[in-house]
Amino acid sequence: MKVVVSIGGSVLVPELGTDRVAEHAAVVEDLVADGCRVGAVVGGGGVAREYINAARDLGANEIELDQLGIDVTRLNARLLIAALGGDSVTAPAKDYEEAGEALQRGGLSVMGGVAPAQTTDAVGAALAEYVDADLLVYATSVPGVYSDDPNENAEATKYDELSATDLVDVIAGLEMNAGASAPVDLLAAKIIQRSGMRTIVLDGTDPDRISRAVRYGEHDGTDVIPEGAGEEPTYWARDER
Repeated sequence: MKVVVSIGGSVLVPELGTDRVAEHAAVVEDLVADGCRVGAVVGGGGVAREYINAARDLGANEIELDQLGIDVTRLNARLLIAALGGDSVTAPAKDYEEAGEALQRGGLSVMGGVAPAQTTDAVGAALAEYVDADLLVYATSVPGVYSDDPNENAEATKYDELSATDLVDVIAGLEMNAGASAPVDLLAAKIIQRSGMRTIVLDGTDPDRISRAVRYGEHDGTDVIPEGAGEEPTYWARDER
């Protein structure tokens, strides 16, 4: 099975430290050891926002700010790589071809951002499409996809299941609300829609949730089910529990 796991920077490194990074690295290593090919995409999180805000105040333009954000995602990706075993990849992949080759060669790739004007949400979806992954997992700081920002609206409804088209509609509505926080961005949702990629959006602050979702399809997040897919996921390790 090929799975792409997009780990938000605020999930992996809510503050600079080692425990959370080591726990996520252990989950990735265990999945690879069990025969899964894993593409890990790492976001920038709060650190990236701090650098971007500072650089904006200093007069940097938007492309320069995007590039700064990419640099931070790659630093976070290097932190994850540092926690992986010695036989792992040695540096973040800079493009999808390099990541795909790493997956083919050693069953693991790690990458951060790729290009300006593209978030790591979109990178995760594009990598999953490029390698024809069986599953895309977004490990976020929220429990799934909501009708509104749950941090701002206590009445926001969490979706247990969505079609890819519904996901696009929900995310588009959230992004049009000033200040709303969507768990994945609109470009990522549209890539998921066009690729028919089975996707899970979940709270990844406990990395064991990622492991259970990949192995057994068990999670408390949101399932994004492509058209034509069966109700039950056909995960590679489901019967081995």
